[in-house]
Amino acid sequence: MKLSPVHYGIILGSLLAAYFHVILFPDIAFTLNGLGYLGLLGAYFLPIPFFQQRHKLVWWGLVGFTVLTIVLWVIMGNKVFVAGTTSAIGYYAKASELLLLACLWADKPK
Repeated sequence: MKLSPVHYGIILGSLLAAYFHVILFPDIAFTLNGLGYLGLLGAYFLPIPFFQQRHKLVWWGLVGFTVLTIVLWVIMGNKVFVAGTTSAIGYYAKASELLLLACLWADKPK
């Protein structure tokens, strides 16, 4: 598979979102969310026939997972931005997730 700039955007957005969630390690929900991004990224790009045959379903899974993460942050997240604290990480994660969604939309399967 030849990677396009959109694919690099998907990889960057997913890795950043995973990183911002995994660094909050003691909280298991954030850690699992970060691992979910890594698993879905692998399903999206790795040459595993099971996932490649269901690429559109994996695309929807990654989009849905990202949207769900954003919605849950809006409902339950700490929205007080203080640079250098864990509350700021939520905003950084949302920026990477918006990048991810934009790139996924540009790579939407037909």
